[in-house]
Amino acid sequence: MLMRNQVKRIHDSLPLHWLLAILVAINGYTLLRPGVSAVLALRPHAWSGWLTSDSLNVFVNSFGLVEVPRLMLGIGLQIMAAGLIFKARLAWTVSLVLLVSTAGFFVWRSDGHSDLIAYTIVLAVMLVVYWRRFDRSSLAAGSLFALVSIASLLVYAVFGALYLGDEFQPPITDGITAFYFSIVSMSTVGFGDITPHTSASRLFTASIIILGISIFATSISAIAGPIIGGNLRRLVKGKAHTPMRKQHIIIAGVTPLAQNVYTALRARGHEVTVIVAPEIQHGYPEGTDLIEGDATDTAVLEAAGAHDALYIMALRSDDSENAFIILAAKEVCSGKTQTVALANTTTHLKKIKRVGPDMVFSLQALGAEILSRTVAGEVIDNEMIANLLFPSAEPE
Repeated sequence: MLMRNQVKRIHDSLPLHWLLAILVAINGYTLLRPGVSAVLALRPHAWSGWLTSDSLNVFVNSFGLVEVPRLMLGIGLQIMAAGLIFKARLAWTVSLVLLVSTAGFFVWRSDGHSDLIAYTIVLAVMLVVYWRRFDRSSLAAGSLFALVSIASLLVYAVFGALYLGDEFQPPITDGITAFYFSIVSMSTVGFGDITPHTSASRLFTASIIILGISIFATSISAIAGPIIGGNLRRLVKGKAHTPMRKQHIIIAGVTPLAQNVYTALRARGHEVTVIVAPEIQHGYPEGTDLIEGDATDTAVLEAAGAHDALYIMALRSDDSENAFIILAAKEVCSGKTQTVALANTTTHLKKIKRVGPDMVFSLQALGAEILSRTVAGEVIDNEMIANLLFPSAEPE
């Protein structure tokens, strides 16, 4: 029991997507550890010397050219860990690919890495199991894709330039020069102060230029796409739905009851606007007049047309939230607007009644009354239903 409580406290204080991000970052560090350890051994007290040519050369030489994939996988996992913190679907996809590649790398370099292979596979399985947690497709995800693509190309270019250093004129012998040549080649600026002089170096330089153009073009698309697409969606939705937000019904919540009420109202020809909390999965059909926001915020209710609504229905799974929605609705709605609150627990009925909704709906109370009257052979009439749906406020 004590261990279970400790796990629960950890889960409550550290969200699952944060935990997975940390585990992915640890996996990336295991790949980068040889280079990091080598630089720390060279400069145990001089953290400001990381960008010197000596430190970079030591970092590069600690891997060797044959282990360039290790370095690229490690850097990629570190960057993707940041994306997982933001629940980016793109980061989840790339992380899964990198973890599979990492497992393959450890198998290829089978020299006592069985524990790392198991760790990587378990982590990949965890990402697959909890894939629903990573559902964001946004500017942050596009920026993350651009960052990891450019970083990967930069690693490839720096390592290649150092490996083929003697085949350039003047020769590339240090990390700073390799970095400078990589940036110049990736951006296709081409100052001409460093030029390839062999077939291998020319082909290598051409590959940097081609990859640079492709990655920059793709990165611009990944960043600009969500911005343009989001603005177009908001523009289209605004034009399509704003005129209908009169004499309509507002539903706040994604509970099964809320979604069934939406379906029933739409089937009867009513115009319905739904308010859904940000980052919440829902089953409302495509084309629903849907607003993402906090329904307890009067600004969100005003955006949903609360002043001109016929009903505002608080149908969330949390009774306290339903009570706050009713309080917010009373601030912005007109006298003709009726408010409906769902009481998920019968013990909360009295508390919800105190905020003064026009209707309180409790599935538990209604179901219990109907079932008990049916078993007892009593009449189920309109008066009984009305008393359950429109109860008067009870004193404390």
